[in-house]
Amino acid sequence: MSVEDQVSRFRWLILLGLITAAIMEVLDSTIVNVALPQMAGNLGATNQEIGWVSTGYILANVVVLPMTAFLVSRFGRKRYLGFSILLFITASFFCGTSHSLLELVFWRILQGGGGAALLSTAQATLRQIFPPEQQGLVQAVFLMGIIVAPTLGPTLGGWITDNYTWNWCFFINLPIGFAAFFLVTTFLNDPPGMTRKVSVDWWGVGLLTVGLGSLQYVLEEGESNDWFQDAMILRLSVLAGVCILALVWWELSPRNEHPVVDFRVLNNKTLTSAICLFIALGFGLYGGVYLYPLFVQTILGFTPTATGLALLPGGLATGASAIICGRILNGPNPKVDPRLLIVIGVAIFMVSMWQLGHLTTLSGEPDTRTALMIRGFGLGFLFTPINQVAYASVSGREVQQASGLINLSRQLGGSFGIAILGTYLQSHTAYHRANLVSHLDTGNPLVAERLNSTAHALQAKGFGPEQAMHGAQQLLDGVVTRQALTMSYNDGFLLILLIFACTVPAIFFLKKPKGPAVAVDAH
Repeated sequence: MSVEDQVSRFRWLILLGLITAAIMEVLDSTIVNVALPQMAGNLGATNQEIGWVSTGYILANVVVLPMTAFLVSRFGRKRYLGFSILLFITASFFCGTSHSLLELVFWRILQGGGGAALLSTAQATLRQIFPPEQQGLVQAVFLMGIIVAPTLGPTLGGWITDNYTWNWCFFINLPIGFAAFFLVTTFLNDPPGMTRKVSVDWWGVGLLTVGLGSLQYVLEEGESNDWFQDAMILRLSVLAGVCILALVWWELSPRNEHPVVDFRVLNNKTLTSAICLFIALGFGLYGGVYLYPLFVQTILGFTPTATGLALLPGGLATGASAIICGRILNGPNPKVDPRLLIVIGVAIFMVSMWQLGHLTTLSGEPDTRTALMIRGFGLGFLFTPINQVAYASVSGREVQQASGLINLSRQLGGSFGIAILGTYLQSHTAYHRANLVSHLDTGNPLVAERLNSTAHALQAKGFGPEQAMHGAQQLLDGVVTRQALTMSYNDGFLLILLIFACTVPAIFFLKKPKGPAVAVDAH
């Protein structure tokens, strides 16, 4: 049996292996967040130190993502995917058996490096092994896993932490990973001529590692270190800017015959526009998942489990809309223009951000659930058609490079979103609190009445007059702080809405695809 025939015969089993690996990777990037406090207690780490469990993973993931096309051409997709899955589950095992913070962070970095291929190379492989008439549905199924997994991560992580120990957040990857490894290495093969013995672009690798690594560190740690007031953040920001500019120059230089990242694919305006949209999508997807738990747990008093359960219907709505879009776009010549679905998705998502941006301290779980379901439904109408348009605009040889840049843009968009929203919340909370306090004039009859009634209630419970008035003032201060926080969270959701509105023009630079991306070795 030829390589092409074998891949054609077993492509659905390959899809199962790749989507299993991708879900494992994305799930692991969010599942540990809930367990971080327990990890910190067990390992004797501070809250800031334990944050490196997440930071180290994302740093490695971001650095390796743009290099996946080079690694595939150097080693072949089967060997690279198999090695990446094996590295991921090996690192997961040692993460679970770690007895110190340094040990855990080291294995998390290796885990993040292995996880890059489980998104980028996996998605590109599906483009190559499935025929055009099946691309819409296949990509929808794959993307459904990628989008839904971050929503399920906190719920699963909370359940594991409550019922077992944080170590099982990593051990759970072992059976999933071995199943994915078996399916991929058994049924996937490379077509002739896929691997090339080319020289390694060491300058490119170095500039990429230092530039993106520094940028990701700044985004992860900037808020807690007061941004450019901190000397380390300032130096790394300059270093990131210099290295990234040098990287672009060197990768485009005629002297560099085998660039590790081929930025020439960005001459494709459709792909560049799609990447801009993916940055906004990453901002909205990860930014929303960052804001929502903080709001409902801080303001509305949700437990972690209730927070995860509230997010679950939105994840299911994403899966449903992704499948709907996949069915609509399936076939060599879909009747519906994917750009129309993108516009619909942007509109739905903006409606959900408007609703989340107008929640109050009296809002309940039904209010948030409705907004989250609308948000989830809109996400499915975005990821599937944008991917369809982006990949349909590139040739078969460019698929791997395009996939790396697309996944990198989504990841960086999420990092920018969390960093910007964290600082935005802090500054707007201070602004709203100062504004509210300025209206609390004790000469105001309403304010005086509120203080007196609260003080009388405290006196009825046995407090003295002075203690009662002091307690009343503290309670009023708490109400003001809670209201200021609520208003700042509202502003955060509305900022996501504004970011989406600003990226709408990019939709008009997308070209209507003449057909799905060509399958390289599917016949």
